[in-house]
Amino acid sequence: MNASASAPATAGIDFDAVIVGAGVAGLYQLYRLRELGLKVRSIDAASEVGGTWYWNCYPGARVDSQSYIYQYWFSQDLINEWNWSERFPGQGEAEKYFNFVADKLDLRKDITFNTRVTGADWLEDQQCWAVSTDKGETLRCRFLISCTGMLSAPMVPPFPGHEKFKGIIAHTARYPRAGIDLKGKRVGVVGTGATAIQVIQTIAKNVAELKVFQRTPQYAVPMRNPKYNDEDRAHWRAKASELYQRVNSTFAGFDFDLDHGSWYDKTPAQRLAILEEIWADGSLSFWVGSFPEVLTDEQVNAEVSEFVRKKIRARIKDPAVAEKLIPRSYGFGTYRVPLETGYYDVYNQPNVELVDVSQAPIEAFTENGLKTAAGEYPLDVIILATGFDAGTGSLTQMNIHGRSGRSLTEEWRQDIRSTLGLQVNGFPNLFTIAGPLAPSTAFCNMTTCLQQQVDWVTDTIRYLREHHQTVIEPTVARQDAWVKHHDEIANATLLVRTKSWYTGANIKGKPIRLLSYIGGAAKYRQICDEVKTKGYPGFALA
Repeated sequence: MNASASAPATAGIDFDAVIVGAGVAGLYQLYRLRELGLKVRSIDAASEVGGTWYWNCYPGARVDSQSYIYQYWFSQDLINEWNWSERFPGQGEAEKYFNFVADKLDLRKDITFNTRVTGADWLEDQQCWAVSTDKGETLRCRFLISCTGMLSAPMVPPFPGHEKFKGIIAHTARYPRAGIDLKGKRVGVVGTGATAIQVIQTIAKNVAELKVFQRTPQYAVPMRNPKYNDEDRAHWRAKASELYQRVNSTFAGFDFDLDHGSWYDKTPAQRLAILEEIWADGSLSFWVGSFPEVLTDEQVNAEVSEFVRKKIRARIKDPAVAEKLIPRSYGFGTYRVPLETGYYDVYNQPNVELVDVSQAPIEAFTENGLKTAAGEYPLDVIILATGFDAGTGSLTQMNIHGRSGRSLTEEWRQDIRSTLGLQVNGFPNLFTIAGPLAPSTAFCNMTTCLQQQVDWVTDTIRYLREHHQTVIEPTVARQDAWVKHHDEIANATLLVRTKSWYTGANIKGKPIRLLSYIGGAAKYRQICDEVKTKGYPGFALA
């Protein structure tokens, strides 16, 4: 860190930048801004680093991106010194990785833990942000950078009576760090999304009874998760430079892409062979590495959906249960695709019951369990895997006010708009890593897109300093153009027809718009790079 980091850039301003969050993006952003010699404070509500991998410590939590691409690329030392134990590491290993990075780079000295942002106000006369915390502090900073993640505002189900329940209630996003002893207990899991699947397949053999409350069945792909030895790790380390180039040039930021050509250029036998091959790979390649038409063409999507349904049906002994577990109301890939390890087989166990709450909804917690329209289910522990207010929730909870007191919460309550998913008109010097209308909101390997966005923010701040400017804000016209481009691409896909958190449909009253840019991570990078190289056209700099 150079000498300029020892004092604020302007009298009356405490920090050049305040970063909210100390996960994948937050740690990297802190490192990059310290590299510039800036005085930076990072704030996190957790007691340690890790972000998602600190909070999501529920049974079975696991990364669903391959470990050899779920890492930072800026340091060969980090790549060489960290040893991933398997292809898809568990929560504990992922959390240890981010602690390793924080230690290696001495990041903790600039992070304030156990602290929440309670408000942020743009001070027009001083051209800075006043950031309030629950510790009574007010920090004045030139730049406010949100690195809070796209899935960090958990949803609590609306049914009443939780205070009546005599057992234990835990949301997967706030699961007790010490765990819960589930052995021999009657456990209910509410939800069957990606998180719930990990929980269900992990605890089913240890509990006395497991009731799975399902509203929407899932298309899940079997995970292939081999252990790694030194030879495997050496192989991937040697390919680090190649992998970096690869992940930054693909549709979803993985080392695989839509490389099989058009569905219509293949014979039925060739299509089937390709589907079987990528199914056997046991990764998300079956979702974002097959055919480009899967997400845009109803006929292709229908055939791929039926392929997956047959795979699911073959795993379940009871035909009636199988039919409940097979999605019919939406097509494959238009909803979050989970990876699973023995999930469908769980329903062959005598201690597991699938409760279809699409037909008989949950009405309330009771003293002894959960009551649905069909009756009461006695339980000792209730695990809520009920999802998040995705993309916008963590930002709208921070009580952010921009020019003339404009409320980000109120504006996004009316219509969710941004510029590149990185800035919002009316909120100068606010950067929203993993914000809405960027690929990182859902359709990208997180470490690929988050690092790309952090690099863009860092380069932007560097540009301002080099040109003796202190403020950047997208114009209304620039923002309108980005939203129009985003919507045109989104509306050409099948995703907008499916009610899911991808479009905000899981939150009552939330404006409906595909939250993630689906033009591809590589295309997004190209657009962001062009903005930089052309001197930020459509952005007001001062």
